[in-house]
Formats: sequence, structure tokens, C-alpha cells
Amino acid sequence: MNNHHRTENEHRLYAENGIIEKRLTIALSITGFIFVMELVGGFLSNSLALKSDAGHLFGDVTALGLSLLAVRLSRLPPSSKRTFGYHRSEVLAAIINGTTLLFLSIYIFYKAYHRLMEPEPIKSDLMLVVAVIGFSANIFVLFKLRGHASENLNVRAAFLHVMGDMLASVGVVMGGVIMLFTGNYIADPLISFLVGVIILIGAVGVLREGVNILLEGVPQNIDYDELKKDIEFLADVKSIHDLHIWAISSSRFSLSAHILVSSQSTHSSQEILRETQKLLSDKYGISHVTLQFECECCPNEDCGCRCD
Repeated sequence: MNNHHRTENEHRLYAENGIIEKRLTIALSITGFIFVMELVGGFLSNSLALKSDAGHLFGDVTALGLSLLAVRLSRLPPSSKRTFGYHRSEVLAAIINGTTLLFLSIYIFYKAYHRLMEPEPIKSDLMLVVAVIGFSANIFVLFKLRGHASENLNVRAAFLHVMGDMLASVGVVMGGVIMLFTGNYIADPLISFLVGVIILIGAVGVLREGVNILLEGVPQNIDYDELKKDIEFLADVKSIHDLHIWAISSSRFSLSAHILVSSQSTHSSQEILRETQKLLSDKYGISHVTLQFECECCPNEDCGCRCD
């Protein structure tokens, strides 16, 4: 029964990866087109805000490309040298994306500071048209990625890229409107600072979670103490120790533990194993579980826990 459950879970994750791959492909195509459009529009209009948004979109294109590659790698089967498969590739992609965003935000701050000191004239009408088109495209891409962003760190990194760019597009549109009606070009570097802050916040969040996975930290949505109490509450379980919880990827969690039981008969052990696996799968989403059962020494020969 447990093997069947794990097989179903693997099939479900494989099918979800197929859907994610299609949506990332669509998002990559649209974002690549908008990147080229905003980059050309930024130079033609001399808008730093639009160029910054194009730089952010370049980060989006890189993020989506790496995310797509990671999804394809994660579908490769385990081997004798990669017994967990290639699921960690999505975490590496997310960390690369986060690092790229971090440096991009610093560069935008640098350029915005110089533009703030020496404002330059901008073709605000052209800037506004390009920004509105970019904003509309970002809304569509967000809609495509939204459903999987909460379950997959790799998709979440790409989603945050696009979300940041959507918010930045709002700022660019507002800046274009202000400059169009007031002629005050200082709004351009101010909007660029806003874009940089949005990028920086997203980068820090993705890097924090990615590093936590690589350091074998407890997944952020799992309460270690609560999980331990839940297992100890099961029948015939006296205590649990050497409990380790970690993530193979953002959607695949593993657990190993030593469990002290009151009886170590075959039937009792199988029942505890079944109940523990069901608890961990249903409540915590942990499908890969390794348990070692132990019992206290007992002088009774019928106990099954006799000491030598």
C-alpha cells in the first residue's frame, strides 16, 4: 500500500512538472519579446526607468530559462550516482537567479543615483506606451505561473522576478504619466530606485530559502517541534530521537528518525510505520521517510526486546 502511494505521488509530481514546463516556455517567450521591446524603447526615449525595467526583464529571461532547464533536469530518473535524481537543480537555478537579481539591483541604484544628480530629458510619451505594453504582458505571465509558485521554489523564483517587474512596470507607467504632464524628469531616477528595491527584496527571499535547502535546514513550512509531538502521540510510540527533516527540493521533503516503541513485534512495527507515513504525507507533505525502531531492554523472553 505504501509503495503504491509513493508511486502515485511520483506520477503526480511528474505530471505537474510537465504543466510547469509548458507554462514556463510560454512565459519565457513573452518575457523575451517584452525585454527586447523595453530595451529598444529605453534607448529611444532615454528613460533610465525603462532601461532598468528592461534590465529586470533580462533577469526574468535568465530566471525563466534556468527554471525551464531545471524542470527538465528534475524529470530525469535517479541513477546509481544520483540516487535522489536531479531535483536539486531547481535550487541551484533559484540561487543563481537570486544572485543575479542582487547584483542587478546594486547596478540600478548606482545608475539612478547619477541620473538623480544630473537629470536628463526623456521622451515620456514613448516611454509610457512601452511601459503599458510591458505591464500588460507581465500580468499575463503572472497568471500563467501563479498556480505553482507556492509549491515550487524554482517557479517561485521566476514568479517573483515577474512580480517584481510587474510592480516596476506600474512605477514606470506612473513616472511616464508624471513626466508627460509636468515635464519633471526627476521622476525617472526615483522610479528606478523603486525598481531596485523591489528586485532586492525578491532576491533576498529567494536566496534565503535556497541556502536553507542546500544547508539541509528544516523546510520553512514545517514546525519541527509540532511534528515530533505528532509522532510521539501515535499509539505504541514512547519517544523519538535523531529526528532529521530536510528538503531535496522545494516540493520534496525527506525525514529520518529513531523511534522508541513499547513493542517491536513485526505487526506492531508495520502498523506504526503505516500510521507515521500517513501522518507525515497527509499533514506535512513528506513522502520519503526512513525510520529505525528501537525498544527498551526487557527480561521477558516473549517481549522481542531482550538484551543479550
